Amino acid sequence: MQGHDAFEWPVRVYYEDTDAAGVVYYANYLRFMERARTEWLTHLGIELAELEKRERTVFVVTRVEVDYLLGARLGDRLSVSVEPIETSAASFTLAQRIRRSTSAELLTDARVTLACLNADRWRPVRIPATLRTLLPSSVSGFMKG
Repeated sequence: MQGHDAFEWPVRVYYEDTDAAGVVYYANYLRFMERARTEWLTHLGIELAELEKRERTVFVVTRVEVDYLLGARLGDRLSVSVEPIETSAASFTLAQRIRRSTSAELLTDARVTLACLNADRWRPVRIPATLRTLLPSSVSGFMKG
């Protein structure tokens, strides 16, 4: 798999994910996206704990834009995608979408930017070469939908 190909991670909606109306609470979509990003990096051979230990490098979310289009409900099976769309020296931006697995209905459409930081100084550092080679070097046509 190329790093810039879309990656899909399955999620099932549990009772703890929902609000009093039985709909996924809006902040939990961000948790689903976080899990998918971690699994995407693992799929690429990058373990976050090892990266922090070996290279003293961590990633932090610096910006999130989310369009909430439809709600997920208890028991729904979802697919969370991760697709790199832009890279700079010390940050990268991903398109992340959540769809209902059974119907492919788009529930959320997001753009997430992460910065690469030194874990000790909490200052920006270059993205590690092991990840940089798997990311696009410029915008690849982020489109809603």
